[in-house]
Amino acid sequence: MTERKPPGMSFTSWIDQQISEAAARGAFDDLPGAGKPLPRRAGEDDDQAWLRDYLRREGIPTDALLPAPLKLRKEIAALAETVQDMASEDEVLEAVAELNYRIIEWRRIPLGPQIFVPLVDKELMLSKWRAGHPSVLVPPPAGGTRGAAADPAAADPAPARRRWWRLRGRRTPA
Repeated sequence: MTERKPPGMSFTSWIDQQISEAAARGAFDDLPGAGKPLPRRAGEDDDQAWLRDYLRREGIPTDALLPAPLKLRKEIAALAETVQDMASEDEVLEAVAELNYRIIEWRRIPLGPQIFVPLVDKELMLSKWRAGHPSVLVPPPAGGTRGAAADPAAADPAPARRRWWRLRGRRTPA
């Protein structure tokens, strides 16, 4: 379309004139699928069938059309299912930290529908990973060896610290 619409002509008649001139020149003769009806699938009369066909042809997953909170929720579910396939606890912690970072970033400036997206519980993911890897030993709790915990004299708890708000009321003016 190199020429402008004449001032006295409406857009519809001018466009129809351009199409008829192009058809007369034969610009539409060698198009693929010429003379054939548009393909329709049996049982699909909805308006979004063309969108599904386009996504399938281009190889785009349908999850790409979801809003950000629903994508994040799907990623949380996928992580819960695939956590057993990871090689180490560090890899699990790294995947959880990366996903939690993206969730926090979305929470800062939420675009789209306001859907709550919970943070991923790293302890829950580690327990799922450990359930799939029973041969991995869990390290003993920090604080000593087993023998020291069995001795009651060695397990003398430290005196409890007093909180500042409890001490505040006990002061007496001098």
